[in-house]
Amino acid sequence: MEKSISTMRLQSLFDGGEFTPIDAFAKSTDGDAEVDAGFGLIGGNAAYAFAQNADENSGAITVAACAKIKKVYELAEKTGCPVIGIYDSNGVKLTEGFEVLSAYGDLVKASSRISGVIPQISIIAGACIGTSALIANMADVVIALEDADFYLTAPSEQTVNDSSEDGIVDIIVKDIDEAVNKAACVLSVLPSNNLEIGGIFEAADSVAVPSEDMDYTQIANAIADSGSVIELKSNYGCNVFTALASVGGEAVGIISFGEKELCVCCAYKAEALVKLCDAFSIPIITIANGNGFKHGKESQVLISATKLVSAYASATCPKISLVTKEAVGGAYIILAGKGANADLTFAWDNAVISPLETESAVAFLWGSRLADGESREELIKEYKETVGSAFTAAACGAVDDVFTPEETRAKLFAVLDMLAGKRETTIPRKHSVK
Repeated sequence: MEKSISTMRLQSLFDGGEFTPIDAFAKSTDGDAEVDAGFGLIGGNAAYAFAQNADENSGAITVAACAKIKKVYELAEKTGCPVIGIYDSNGVKLTEGFEVLSAYGDLVKASSRISGVIPQISIIAGACIGTSALIANMADVVIALEDADFYLTAPSEQTVNDSSEDGIVDIIVKDIDEAVNKAACVLSVLPSNNLEIGGIFEAADSVAVPSEDMDYTQIANAIADSGSVIELKSNYGCNVFTALASVGGEAVGIISFGEKELCVCCAYKAEALVKLCDAFSIPIITIANGNGFKHGKESQVLISATKLVSAYASATCPKISLVTKEAVGGAYIILAGKGANADLTFAWDNAVISPLETESAVAFLWGSRLADGESREELIKEYKETVGSAFTAAACGAVDDVFTPEETRAKLFAVLDMLAGKRETTIPRKHSVK
């Protein structure tokens, strides 16, 4: 019997191509259900998966297909195992009318119920349109083939590249083999559920020793173990680098800010990783660099900044901040402030930490010296070396330790080990409003 494309995709996902089918003989009105599902091992860990069968009625969404997917969600919830969905369907089977709409609602509820409890990954292998796109986008990580269709309202000229630039797709791949490999890599970092710990790996050297002349992406790669970095949302909010990785063999999330002024998209991008890491108690390492937000539509700037600082403040996972260049005013509070962001805040010995941008601070504090003819450039240099230096911040308790870039990884190893047993309780509530 010839294998369906959905079966072959599931075999490529599970270790050794072996999995146990779920509801293998479930029938739709016209024959076999338009989705295959099963459980097995991915990277040695138990997981569930379903794949829409484009060979059967173009993968049309039916009541039977929804029931099978819902069962996958329910079993995953009971056993605390991740779920991977492979989407390839042209949409709802119209002859099933309102019943299939109700079945769709069941899937939305089932996916929402396990969000933040067990990892969910969506692979967009072909068409994923309308309500299917809604369900797929509810996953923690969305991986899409570069030629897939992924949008809510049809007809649409939205490409996967567009979705990536809008921050919807986390990873773009060339083919299904690369997609399932990326999914397995993500699952290796995330725990099976929110009661377990993240991935533990063999510690490896970094690709380079951190140094002052590196940019924000190079610093992030230099503190991570070589070969462990899985970048997310690479085409969105390009002034911040977000990734899952390992440091000293321990799973972490890395958020590295580049430009001095943060943009709205950067804030949303960082917020997404903070929430993902916090849901599964994965330590967050923030490479802080910024002196405020870029000017734009004020309401959007305020909303994005509020969401980011709220995400950091609400997170109870281990949080480490490292100021590599400068952290000024609100940027310090959001990215490195011990009150809202970090359990521990560190700084490189050349970093600047200040309530005001250095030029403004010099004008405010030393206006009389400027009036007397002293060089503005020399006063700025003096301010950075004295009032705004990392050592001054450390003396005031705003920074826990100051060290050279070369010492960074050794310091992070020690801190991650110490914070591994962190326990923080919160006031009982349903969720924060902002």
